[in-house]
Amino acid sequence: MPIIAVDAIEQVNRTGYPAPHDAAVAGRWYRRLGEAFGLRDFGVSHVVLRPGAASSHRHWHEEEDEFVVILSGEAVLVDDDGRHPMRAGAMAAFPKGQANGHHLVNESGQDCAFLAFGRPPAGPCHYSDIDMMWDGAAYRRKDGGGF
Repeated sequence: MPIIAVDAIEQVNRTGYPAPHDAAVAGRWYRRLGEAFGLRDFGVSHVVLRPGAASSHRHWHEEEDEFVVILSGEAVLVDDDGRHPMRAGAMAAFPKGQANGHHLVNESGQDCAFLAFGRPPAGPCHYSDIDMMWDGAAYRRKDGGGF
């Protein structure tokens, strides 16, 4: 059935980030809607940021476009150009290959929910503020070393 009952899909807060980088996303909960409904060309995730949580570390993808839509609550988009408040209905796009590290942070006292659209990361992902990158298969240090 094409109608999505969001609450019927498992909500998790797993991350592949190695310690100590995993702490920033401990309050990020998500549901992989695309996977649950068999979408293959792009992914859709329903994400909830608890107060104080970040969506990720600031990052940019070489080979993956990203698009987010705030559903409820508020978050601050932090990118190379500064801090940008976002509320329900606000949208942001991050074209692949543009080296503009970005993430969302919930600095409010209420949950923030948004939809994130993209495709499963296959190529390199660069983290702007920490010594970490995704090489398409695993997280590693920028100098090539492991965690």
